[in-house]
Amino acid sequence: MNPRALAFLGIVALCGAGIAGYVMRVRNQAQAAEAAAPQASGRVDALPADAFAVFRSTALGATYGHVMTVGLAAPDGARSLTPLACERVHYAAGTGVCLRADRGAVTTYKALLFDARFTPGQTLPLAGPPSRARVSPDGKRIAFTVFINGHAYSNPGFTTRTSIVDAATGRYVVEDLETWPVTRDGVAFKETDFNFWGVTFARDGRRFYATLGSGGKTYLVEGDLQDKRMRTLAEGVECPSLSPDETRLAFKHREAGGAAGQYLWHVAVMDLASRRVRVLQGEQRNVDDQVEWKDDREILYAMPLDAQRSAAEVDVWAIPADDSSPPRKLLPYAFSPAVAR
Repeated sequence: MNPRALAFLGIVALCGAGIAGYVMRVRNQAQAAEAAAPQASGRVDALPADAFAVFRSTALGATYGHVMTVGLAAPDGARSLTPLACERVHYAAGTGVCLRADRGAVTTYKALLFDARFTPGQTLPLAGPPSRARVSPDGKRIAFTVFINGHAYSNPGFTTRTSIVDAATGRYVVEDLETWPVTRDGVAFKETDFNFWGVTFARDGRRFYATLGSGGKTYLVEGDLQDKRMRTLAEGVECPSLSPDETRLAFKHREAGGAAGQYLWHVAVMDLASRRVRVLQGEQRNVDDQVEWKDDREILYAMPLDAQRSAAEVDVWAIPADDSSPPRKLLPYAFSPAVAR
């Protein structure tokens, strides 16, 4: 065999060894993640009597992407595995929504509604990749946001669609929030680049809060499901989350400082009565997520693993709303938390 042929075979052998080594490393990482993650105790048979968390597993392995539950009295205890696999999940009062991506030659997206036993119900097609999801405290309304263009709020030019549906019927209360009128300081407010995302509901069954993005700014809006209109309340609020006692909003506070002109987000809390905002100094990492209240004292959010092996692995952290102590890791290998009280 001539030298060129031998050299070619040597390159092929090296490439094959490199690929085999890469596959082995990925397999070992997945096995390590699965071994390190809290173990599932089996399928959901009965939900905990006390408060529990519903979340998406991010442990590489058999449970990856599946919805799981764990009692918050012992968050490091055994988890229960559900049959649902989701990109985003939320749950309240016996009603849940699972935003799915069905990947194939053409990827399609859908919102799957489910009940207290995590049994799938009605399915609604989605116009793009899932972003945010929220169920109202009474379980009667479901909101979800998808990207129509772009895939991140840090990228210019993104567009979103936010919808609200009736959980009992699966019918749209509003298919696109952009169709509802908005006022600012009592005057009609409308621009061509309106985008809405990050809905959070009040207990009264009609009020909600959300983010309106326009002209490079973000606004907190308050909406009314009966009057079908919204009004701006403040600037600089993204992905609001209403506290259980309905006195405060936790949200992402955007600040300059990221690489290449990108923004950073930090957890902040607004007192609704005074509109005063407090950026929590205990968490200095970039929190690009929709936060959730664990109770009236702590706020939950997702962050990549400390020793991150892949972008897919995420933990859920908790920080006091009064910034009185450092954040703590509450749920390892978890994402998109919802707290059922």
